[in-house]
Amino acid sequence: MNIVLFYHSILSDWNHGNAHFLRGIVRELQQRGHQVQVFEPQDGWSLQNLLEGYGPEKLDELQHYYPGISTNFYTADTLNLDAVLHDADLVLVHEWNDHALVKRIGEHRSRSRYQLLFHDTHHRAVTERESMARYDLTHYDGVLAFGQVIRDLYLQQGWTTRAWTWHEAADTSVFYPHPRPATYDGDLIWIGNWGDEERTAELHEFLINPVKELGLRAKIYGVRYPEHALKSLQDAGIEYGGWLPNYKAAEEFARYRVTVHVPRRPYVEALPGIPTIRPFEALACGIPLISSPWDDAEHLFTPGQDFLVARTGTEMKQCLHTVLTDEARAQQLAAHGLETIRRSHTCAHRVDELERICQELGLKVKALKKAAIAES
Repeated sequence: MNIVLFYHSILSDWNHGNAHFLRGIVRELQQRGHQVQVFEPQDGWSLQNLLEGYGPEKLDELQHYYPGISTNFYTADTLNLDAVLHDADLVLVHEWNDHALVKRIGEHRSRSRYQLLFHDTHHRAVTERESMARYDLTHYDGVLAFGQVIRDLYLQQGWTTRAWTWHEAADTSVFYPHPRPATYDGDLIWIGNWGDEERTAELHEFLINPVKELGLRAKIYGVRYPEHALKSLQDAGIEYGGWLPNYKAAEEFARYRVTVHVPRRPYVEALPGIPTIRPFEALACGIPLISSPWDDAEHLFTPGQDFLVARTGTEMKQCLHTVLTDEARAQQLAAHGLETIRRSHTCAHRVDELERICQELGLKVKALKKAAIAES
């Protein structure tokens, strides 16, 4: 198939957690013989922050992990949809795009033959409902939602007439177990952005306080940490590493003995069944994971076997002590979680799902795929 993707960014993952999944999907589609083009705004905030803070050499480094990764920059004034979409079979529009662009592409679809899907990978359908309701999806063929509850909301609100659940997953070409050193750099690693005060209390209860009280050697990576957060890390003896390129996470996981997952409050309170990308990343890398509470309503994992669940800060300390003192239990958790990812939650699995959705929409995926492979 000829597939066109409108992303916020595929080059930058600065405060852009979806970049991992989006990159993995592009690579998997290309490996199957599909022709893929990515378009992103020339002035996208994620890429601008990356370039201003770390320089263009980081884009060269990205090529080492994703050889040949590329994008097409556009501005609203110069984007020629007739030229961009003239031979497209499938178009995906990610929900971090401007309302005007989403509507414009939909209007173009009304005069064309390709299939057009809106891709939602965020909690804004619940937390910023008015903004999401302003997306004009009139001419879209459906919505890909990264959780059943989001899918149902689009249908209940009448924002679309067709929607599918399409969870995120791990790109196992980058996220996989790396060799562990003879001596670990520390006990615990956490990779995540502080965010918009959506989990401040939770980060203290399930991460900062347990590390401090257990006297663990810990390191945290992420961006948008306010002064009070940095002070809390310092008081707890936690090293702060700043921004970490997403593609280097697997290498860092290998240098530590355990990690934790602390979901943001909207996912815990209003969006059951959506783990976000972080557990997929950790489990794919074979590091033991302990999570603060979230409702695995869609049974993606087996809590207690893929990872431990700590319902309170006290339980988090107990779980950390178990993993750090019982090597057999730690290895058992890591192996079970890794197997679950490989069996059900890779980008290859999600492309399988996407291809089935395309067939449901009337696209001749297999025939087009074979033709593309034969021509390559």
